[in-house]
Formats: sequence, structure tokens, C-alpha cells
Amino acid sequence: MAKETRSWRDMPQGGIVVTPGNSVENQTGSWRTYVPVTNFEKCIHCVRCWIMCPDSSILIKDGKKTGTDLEHCKGCGICADICPVECIEMKFEASMGPDERKG
Repeated sequence: MAKETRSWRDMPQGGIVVTPGNSVENQTGSWRTYVPVTNFEKCIHCVRCWIMCPDSSILIKDGKKTGTDLEHCKGCGICADICPVECIEMKFEASMGPDERKG
């Protein structure tokens, strides 16, 4: 029996975003394991975290960080790594209480 030869063209398409700008409709925060928690007493509002966040999950108002959009944050930790004053700590979400998940 001859083995059937298939190419990538025969594969079904998946993971397609057909409408640009629809990320607000897709809540991707459930993918994360770690949650960024900000110590606002240490935060200098440099907004480096906002600049580097690949999910646009850093909330800014009047030029200052106000929190993290946890519905879209995937917990990658880039914000914590880039913070010059180390005010963002990545915490294991499963060990946190609901009142601690403020971002």
C-alpha cells in the first residue's frame, strides 16, 4: 500500500484572525499561570511596562500606570523584567486569593 503524500496546502486553516482589531473580543487572560502585581508605592510611572507589553494589558490614565487588564494579560512577565524599580512582581495565580488579583 502506497503512503499518501500531503503538503501543508492540504492542512485545514486554523488560528486565523480575519477581523483586525478584534483582540478586545478575545479574553486571553485565562492562559496565564503567573499574574503581575504592582506595588504602586514603588512605581515611578515610567510606563516602560506599557511600551513593552505585547498584549496592551497595562492600564494608563493621565500618564500614570493604574493597573493591569487581567482579561487580556497572559502573564509573560515582560513588564516585571523591564521595570527599572522592580515594582512589578509575578505571583503564582493559583496561590492567590480573588482579592489579591488586582494587577
